[in-house]
Amino acid sequence: MIYLDHNATTPLDARVGDAMQPYLERFYGNPSGLYRLGRLCRSAVDTAREQVAALVGVEPSAVIFTSGGTEATNMALKGLPVTAGRRLLLTGATEHPSVSETAAFLGGHGLVHRVIPVDEQGLPDPVFVERQPGTELHCVSLMLANNETGVIHPVAELADSVRQRSAWLHCDAVQAAGKIPVDFKALGVDLMTLSSHKIYGPKGVGALIVDRAVTLQPLLHGGGQEQGLRGGTEAVAAIVGFGKAAELARYELEARTRHVLALRQQLEAGLRQKTGCRIFAASTPRLPNTVQFALEGYDGETVVMALDRKGIAVSSGSACASGAGEPSPVLTAMGIPAGVARGAVRISLGQGNTPDEIGQLLDALETLPTPTFV
Repeated sequence: MIYLDHNATTPLDARVGDAMQPYLERFYGNPSGLYRLGRLCRSAVDTAREQVAALVGVEPSAVIFTSGGTEATNMALKGLPVTAGRRLLLTGATEHPSVSETAAFLGGHGLVHRVIPVDEQGLPDPVFVERQPGTELHCVSLMLANNETGVIHPVAELADSVRQRSAWLHCDAVQAAGKIPVDFKALGVDLMTLSSHKIYGPKGVGALIVDRAVTLQPLLHGGGQEQGLRGGTEAVAAIVGFGKAAELARYELEARTRHVLALRQQLEAGLRQKTGCRIFAASTPRLPNTVQFALEGYDGETVVMALDRKGIAVSSGSACASGAGEPSPVLTAMGIPAGVARGAVRISLGQGNTPDEIGQLLDALETLPTPTFV
């Protein structure tokens, strides 16, 4: 199989699996235990915390391990205490469902939720935040890179406006980390979401990065793990894997970027030769591994299934919203007509992909069945 859906998930790096293996078998202690086996596991968790912290340039104490990006985002947006009068929550129009659905929930439970519009390239309106009443602003949540189009958002520029209004800024960096440099402090954010399985680590583990100035209320109460913010015995093997994946992503970032960017350029050159092909957000900075396009007259899910029959795995959009039967909310927010948006196909490249596989994909697109709609 040719796997081209790395924004949905990545295969486990063999080196990550090797790092995890002892904690799946021999080192099975509870990291809260005072005996040697427990201390060994605690030390492994501490090391992983240092590795994840180094990936985004923070102190280890800023890292709170969670079950994944969705929990981390819920912890951030639901855990921020709301002060009197400050009940306005802003989120980007193209956010991941973990942000948009959480914000919608909070909008029905005491907060006022408004959406920051984006332009045709998927970039947020730079002055929207400035138009909002500063005395009412509670929090802004904006992703660093879009999971469908790959568009990189100007989070650092927005941070100044948010800071001037004494509000909090949360950044979903799940798709950005490990693909582009991510510096928590340089971005000027207060909270940041990360996920292991997007950087060749295991599923089921992520992290919330929390600035020392932020006081959060826990979602999960229990034994006081993770600085009292996330009760429950730590998933040691998964956390160890996340740490190793973060370490590899940090040291190999330049080489990985160079590899997938060359493949993306090859793919886009081929797509531009196809009549009726539209590459979304083609003229704005994007992740080096991501291409979202539509072929005139084709339904995206039909293309996905046709390629699957040829042994090529691609996506028609966000894996968290697949099967919905509706045009991508991301493309809709960008003003893309519904008929075009329904044709969207996302290619997200990874370290195991090769130029030959890109050639096979382009050849397969040439042999697609007759369009199902016009």
